[in-house]
Amino acid sequence: QVQLVESGGGLVQAGGSLRLSCAASGRTFSTYAMAWFRQAPGKEREFVAAIWWSGSNTRYTDSVKGRFSISKDNAKNTVYLQMNSLKPEDTATYYCAFKRLPSTLPLYEYEYDYWGQGTQVTVSS
Repeated sequence: QVQLVESGGGLVQAGGSLRLSCAASGRTFSTYAMAWFRQAPGKEREFVAAIWWSGSNTRYTDSVKGRFSISKDNAKNTVYLQMNSLKPEDTATYYCAFKRLPSTLPLYEYEYDYWGQGTQVTVSS
């Protein structure tokens, strides 16, 4: 059993930055993948970024490439999403996800085992 708690969301002006954090607790594993998904009003949940446990592989959705970066602190079982140059279209609830013992880096919602409750990011124009 893994619990995920997101933090760092808030209201920011376009062009600003936010740093989201997701702390994992409970029965975690040495081999894992973590990811961020987001869901905007009226839209389906979409993949944002993912990171392999070793940090050797990361993936981003095209719309955030060059603006967002995912990183992790293994000692704290925490993954971060640094969001720069935020745009109004980034407004969404951001969810942290965790996958135990992945064979490859999961990129799809259905592949992840555990989810946080989300943190709201609102970008004003």
